[in-house]
Amino acid sequence: MQDIFLAGIYLNIGQADKVIAILSSGIARIPYLAALLGSPVRRIHNHLAFNITTLTAVAGWGLRPSSLRARIFSRTHSLPYWSLEDGFLRSLGLAVYGTSPLSIVQDDIGIYYDANHPSRLEKMLNTDSLSDESIRNAANGLAWIKRYRLSKYNHAPAAELPLRTGRTRVLVLDQTEGDISVQLGGADAQAFQTMLAAACNEHPDAEIWVKTHPDVVARKKRGYLPQAPEGIRLLSEDICPQSLLSQVDIVYTATSHMGFEALIAGCKVVCFGMPWYAGWGLTDDRHPDMPKLSERRQRRCTLEELFHAAYLQYARYIHPETGQPGTFFDVAEWIRQNRELREQTSGTLWCVGMSLWKRAAVWPFLKTPDNRLRFISRLDKLPAALPPDSKLVVWSMRPDVAEWAKQRSLPLLRMEDGFLRSVGLGSNLMPPMSLVVDRGGLYYSPHSGSDLERLLNTLQLDDWQTARAARLRQQLVELKLSKYNVGGGFQLPAEAAGKTVVLVPGQVEDDASIREASPEIRCNLELLREARQLRPDAWLIYKPHPDVVSGNRQGAVPASELARLADQVATGADIADCLAAADEIHTMTSQAGFEALLQGKRVHCHGSPFYAGWGLTVDRLPLPHRQRRLTLDQLVYGALIAYPRYTIPGHDGFARVEVVVEYLRRQKARDHANYVSTRWLARQWRKARGLLRTLR
Repeated sequence: MQDIFLAGIYLNIGQADKVIAILSSGIARIPYLAALLGSPVRRIHNHLAFNITTLTAVAGWGLRPSSLRARIFSRTHSLPYWSLEDGFLRSLGLAVYGTSPLSIVQDDIGIYYDANHPSRLEKMLNTDSLSDESIRNAANGLAWIKRYRLSKYNHAPAAELPLRTGRTRVLVLDQTEGDISVQLGGADAQAFQTMLAAACNEHPDAEIWVKTHPDVVARKKRGYLPQAPEGIRLLSEDICPQSLLSQVDIVYTATSHMGFEALIAGCKVVCFGMPWYAGWGLTDDRHPDMPKLSERRQRRCTLEELFHAAYLQYARYIHPETGQPGTFFDVAEWIRQNRELREQTSGTLWCVGMSLWKRAAVWPFLKTPDNRLRFISRLDKLPAALPPDSKLVVWSMRPDVAEWAKQRSLPLLRMEDGFLRSVGLGSNLMPPMSLVVDRGGLYYSPHSGSDLERLLNTLQLDDWQTARAARLRQQLVELKLSKYNVGGGFQLPAEAAGKTVVLVPGQVEDDASIREASPEIRCNLELLREARQLRPDAWLIYKPHPDVVSGNRQGAVPASELARLADQVATGADIADCLAAADEIHTMTSQAGFEALLQGKRVHCHGSPFYAGWGLTVDRLPLPHRQRRLTLDQLVYGALIAYPRYTIPGHDGFARVEVVVEYLRRQKARDHANYVSTRWLARQWRKARGLLRTLR
């Protein structure tokens, strides 16, 4: 039995009436296969030890020789055969390296690469007409492919070909020997030689390149065009397809799916085989059997129609973070995000001066399949000769390390907690779900040139991104999620009726954000005094920081001063409830000010936090380098979507913020422990438990 969580509703697919039979151990090992197929699956080991009436169909891998057993089984038991294949937006890494698919296609008629017989995809293209909404979705998907340089596999870096000489640039696509799509697409080894000769003859003055298949580059398979003739250039390195296609004019292919990606890039495409996208009026089709195929492919289709059928209808997707059923856009956004974050922390990372706890905490936010992590206690522990791709990583600002890196021209990455961190306190060793990695400075230091500040100064959002930020903001407010997500309910007493309610969130007084960004008011008592002076008649609530209440950090205000300055002390309350009750907030640099903005509250900044200076707050200190006026959704997108890194425990890769929000919601609802308990023994137990969770 397998449960799938979908849009807030549990779908128990294990209770379905029918299941899909899987005979292949390789297919059975595909993670989240039931979610990809939309039906429960059953691995059949012994043909006699099952109830045939429970089966809906038998699934095998396309029409490859390995699927013969499944096809015979389906015929023997009069069951439909479903052909499975990798989807067209498959994964970040290569299948030959064992990367699991995020998308597959499922065909109950044939399979898309078999030109000799109909397929479900072909039927869709022949019969389906698109609504206006479907056309918009297809146009958005095509735009994403180009903008984010997406392909079937998405591991390869972008690259620039040599400077154009003014000649037409022609690309000839090689494929792997024995590829069944070549065979069933009507091509063979001779077709590749004919194709290359045609490209040369038809474009004698052109610049001609031959692109080697990624599996050949990985030395896992052989190609049909291992050597380029004289005068033709061979691209034997792995290059991001959209990066390459944007630099060529004409593409020659047998049956490669990259031919369709060339159509997306705006290239003219010449087909010497019969791929799924040929015969619909968008390609120059040279195969001698195309007239026969055109008897089945009768429509003239637009690029949007081909894309919608193949990517948005025919292919099935999962949410990469959780394995729940997903969409093309879920996978596309995850691939884009993970590729960018991997590039940021590529190479050899030397993490300086991190405790054992910190090392365990940062590992999932830094380690990727392609980089190397090295932890050292001090700079003098670095080897004399560093690898050329080395970068230094530190927690917080560390001016000494910054100066050392500057003198040696080494890139420096700084790390800090993100804005949606955990359910529980970091000082109690609760593992984080978000951290930031900053190449410029850090968000809490207003003059460090942080990546967040640069991002907010230049950010341009499209309608989809703006709507995403608005949905996220609304969700955070409705779910009462904050950085640590601790504390209980809060209510105003009757005496507060009719008064302006002012909330003063306390902070950890030795926190780096106060040192860096609050030069005038530097402690909680001074902030309370300033707030009372500015609002003498208000109902003033003081909310101590949970780390101070727990006894882990400094920042306590004397009880006598609290009694004199504050009308109410919300010691164990959830900050979200306190913000909801307040009219305005006074803070030095607390993130509570940002969370107050999400709730539409007026925020007075007595320091210079990351959210000040953009026209959304009342600022006591000038920030002349922040000239831009932001909308709240722009601030939310930059601070919560684009800037941090998120991970989900037990899942590979970096997660999107929406998945983390759902995870935190469920964790917060499940965990009723009081994380701000002041009992020493309880705190130590939570620390040990948090460390064990992180090291698992």
